[in-house]
Amino acid sequence: MIDLYTWSTPNGRKISIMLEECSLQYSVKPINITKDEQFDKEFIKLSPNNKIPAIYDHDTKISMMESGAILIYLSEKTKMFLPKSREETCIRDEWLMFQMGGVGPMFGQAGHFRNYARERASDEELQYGIDRYTNEAHRLYGVLDKQLAEKVFIAGEYSIADMAIWPWCRTPDRRGVNPNDFPNVSRWFDLVAARPAVVRAVQVLESESTRPTTHDDKSWSIMFGDRQFGKA
Repeated sequence: MIDLYTWSTPNGRKISIMLEECSLQYSVKPINITKDEQFDKEFIKLSPNNKIPAIYDHDTKISMMESGAILIYLSEKTKMFLPKSREETCIRDEWLMFQMGGVGPMFGQAGHFRNYARERASDEELQYGIDRYTNEAHRLYGVLDKQLAEKVFIAGEYSIADMAIWPWCRTPDRRGVNPNDFPNVSRWFDLVAARPAVVRAVQVLESESTRPTTHDDKSWSIMFGDRQFGKA
């Protein structure tokens, strides 16, 4: 049995997809990141960086944070979605790191400046950030589209690289991206979305997936302000 500490975010979705794909038994432990629960002392023992997702594996007594590391752990634990060669492992890992170091941070910033930051600053003040991260989201979509022009899945065969990137492509409008501009990504997205395990996985905490349209001072501090940076 695995305890999954998560919330309805792209990073959280990665792990529920993998758990469903591997048919592993797991228990969902919601961590509502809009209500300060990521700063709970017991959760921080599992995730010192106070970020979701995290897991605790009752079989091995191992706890882990960081979604990319968790995906690798679960693949090795189950012997599923493992590359067949060293070369294939390198390809999988480079695209997994493409998500961890590029897609996640840049798409997240594009979403922040285009949607949330307007609550605290004018469009004129925000324009640089909006342009910077929207342009980077477009660039990354282009890199992905080029890769998928020659491959059915990102690393060749369906892998944890697909599971890591797919949740971040669910809401392109929040990044200022028109999916019609990236037909190979759109084809791949629909292919992954149709997988039964993915259909089940996106239902995990789906009722909690609605983001607040505005934040009061407390929720802003938790998500983006002093509380987030340990100053409150």
